[in-house]
Amino acid sequence: MPPMIVEACVETVASAVGAQRAGADRIELCSDLAEGGVTPSAGLIRAVRARIEVPLQVLIRPRGGEYVYDAAEEEVMLADIREAGRAGADGVVIGVLSTGQRVHRARTERLVAAAESMRCTFHRAFDATPDLEASIAQLVELGVARVLTSGGMSTALQGAASLARLQARWGERIAILAGGGIRAGNVARIIRETGVREVHLGPRLPGSAELDIAELEAVIGILRAAP
Repeated sequence: MPPMIVEACVETVASAVGAQRAGADRIELCSDLAEGGVTPSAGLIRAVRARIEVPLQVLIRPRGGEYVYDAAEEEVMLADIREAGRAGADGVVIGVLSTGQRVHRARTERLVAAAESMRCTFHRAFDATPDLEASIAQLVELGVARVLTSGGMSTALQGAASLARLQARWGERIAILAGGGIRAGNVARIIRETGVREVHLGPRLPGSAELDIAELEAVIGILRAAP
């Protein structure tokens, strides 16, 4: 059984450093998570990269709101991917849908190509698609390495049955990264019911942009203690 991977979602240098110290295996760096997250600045990426050693994923999202983008926004995302690579990112997190809420094949293909050697994660735009099986098959074909998903539901616990199906059928071809409301009180159940080996979480301190390190430590402690 491969070891559990814990990805911490952060938006500040302090949170990234704290997450690594707490034992996070990977960092996803974003800005403006209160609005669902957008691409962080090159300066922030470089500052985080200089201070952590674990793999660094960078969100590529030009604005909040829906995941349907026009040609100009695609240009921005392509440029941001290249800049993230120059700033030291190990991977990028993308998500582009068509007007029919399906994976936008052409734009996703171009974003993956722009990432070159960086690994691509498709974020929870995936959960907005009407057919998760068809969507994940397309992501595999396009060379996406990982999909962040709550199984099409609001939280990973609610989507546990769907996550289990995705993991069983696709887990050897694309990493299933479970996310959405994962906390110390439910993480053991989610792992037990789904079989996923990667989890994503980013609990915030009340009224703050900083990660709740104590909650992250609690989750990691539970997972490290599991057989």
